[in-house]
Amino acid sequence: MSKVTCDIGMSVDGYVAGPNQRLEEPLGDGGERLHRWMFEEADAHAGVIEAITAAGAFVMGRNMFASGRGEWDLEWKGWWGEEPPYHAPVFVLTHHPREPVPMKGGTTFNFVTDGIESALEQAREAAGDRDVSVCGGAQTVNRYLAAGAIDELRLHIAPIVLGAGERLFTGVGDLGLEPVSAWGTGLVTHVTYRLTR
Repeated sequence: MSKVTCDIGMSVDGYVAGPNQRLEEPLGDGGERLHRWMFEEADAHAGVIEAITAAGAFVMGRNMFASGRGEWDLEWKGWWGEEPPYHAPVFVLTHHPREPVPMKGGTTFNFVTDGIESALEQAREAAGDRDVSVCGGAQTVNRYLAAGAIDELRLHIAPIVLGAGERLFTGVGDLGLEPVSAWGTGLVTHVTYRLTR
């Protein structure tokens, strides 16, 4: 049976993005260090990277797709260039309607204005018997955790302290986390939890 997963990089003090997120620094000050392992040790973590992008559909918050909160810049098609890494439908939570944006490699960004439940329902339908992944950012993941909608949480913990920014686990309530696995290298520790309530 398919499940809802979440992969997210975080600092040891619980931040998934640094302070002062902006167009030039989408992960905030120092936030790019959360993902060094993906680039500097890609071979060692190939299985983890493959698992992150293996879902049949994805859900993300508006800020993960684009900088800014107001009306859309219709020229903007995400941070990832012409071929995003998803290769599947992506459902972007927003308050501002927008037509779907098809990209190379099978990614289509769909914009959902009627809440997290609707986005997850559409993602499940699109994924079929494959998993759905809640990508981020922190506010989106926290909302799905609070709703009890995530089955498996995969944290990729970088050995850095950001001190401020977007924090994971804010307002999520009392989560039941059953450890599944943990391993790592000098740049990251991968910890997987099964969520129970």
